[in-house]
Amino acid sequence: MTATPDYRALLETALEEARRGLAEGGIPIGAALYHADGRLLGCGHNRRVQEDDPSIHGETDAFRKAGRQRSYRDTIMVTTLAPCWYCSGLVRQFNIGTVVVGEAVNFAGGVDWLREAGTQVVVLDDERCITMMREWIAANPGLWNEDIGED
Repeated sequence: MTATPDYRALLETALEEARRGLAEGGIPIGAALYHADGRLLGCGHNRRVQEDDPSIHGETDAFRKAGRQRSYRDTIMVTTLAPCWYCSGLVRQFNIGTVVVGEAVNFAGGVDWLREAGTQVVVLDDERCITMMREWIAANPGLWNEDIGED
C-alpha cells in the first residue's frame, strides 16, 4: 500500500514558482508535477507576460519541463490556483491522476469538471495562495482578465 503524499509539502514547490513569477513581473501562479512516489518530475510558473506567450501557464510549464512520461495516471499536478479550462484540459487529456490546488477562492477554474471526469482533486485553501492571488488580481485586473480569457 502506498502512503498518501504530504500535499502541503508538495505545494511548497508550486508556491516557490509562483513567487518567482511574481518577482519576474508575471502572473503569480506556480505548479509542479510529481510522481505519486514523491519524485519531482518538473516545475514551472506562468510566464505569459515574460515570454509574450499565452500558452505558458504554470501547469503547462511544469508539464513541459517534466518531459515525456510513459503514463501520467500516477502523477500529481500541484498548482497554486485552480486550473483554468486550458490546464484542466491538459490534465484530462493525459489522465493525470491527482490535482492538488492551493486555492480555488479567487478562481474556481475547472475543478468540478475534473472531478466529474474522475480526477482526484484536493483543494487545500492555503491562505498564502489566496492572499497572493487576491492582491495581485486587485492590482492587475486587466492582465488577470486576459489570462483567464475574459473581456
